[in-house]
Amino acid sequence: MPDVLSPQVAGPPVSPLLPGLGEVDERGARRTLLNQIARLENELSALFCSTYPRQDFDWSVRSIAGPRMLSTGELERIRDALVDRLSVNRQALSRRTEAEEKSRILIEEMMLAPAEHRFVRVRNEHLGEKGCKQWHVLPKWGPIGVLMNWWRVVISSGCPLATGPGRQAVALPADGRFMMRREH
Repeated sequence: MPDVLSPQVAGPPVSPLLPGLGEVDERGARRTLLNQIARLENELSALFCSTYPRQDFDWSVRSIAGPRMLSTGELERIRDALVDRLSVNRQALSRRTEAEEKSRILIEEMMLAPAEHRFVRVRNEHLGEKGCKQWHVLPKWGPIGVLMNWWRVVISSGCPLATGPGRQAVALPADGRFMMRREH
């Protein structure tokens, strides 16, 4: 029984994970992880700035149980989550950019050969831009243009006319356009 209770001193403690190295420098590991997290956050913010008007990207920043000293395991989880979010957003941006480029090419083709793109409409949102602008291939002269195969690209703002208190839309008989008139 005394043999079991008495401590046996054989030498300095050795780490089971890294034999012969002793204790791991946790400061260095934490510094490296914090530098990696800072670099990933900078990349994520640069990606956000390059995709600004576009929607449907995950830019949320999550907090882990308030302010405190994070362990190396928690720092690794944060780093891995940032890597995953960055790769998902890069892939989504790549797909979106490809679709936007196809829309730009379609607009060029519509302008060059409107008859081959009858009634095709491309909106600003297809280009990743804000606003109501749209390109629409329509026949010249209505039904006569359809029969004669006369087509044109109409570039429209697409936004409805501004109405509000004290304003009313008035149709002008000469050209059929609408004009806003303020009542006094």
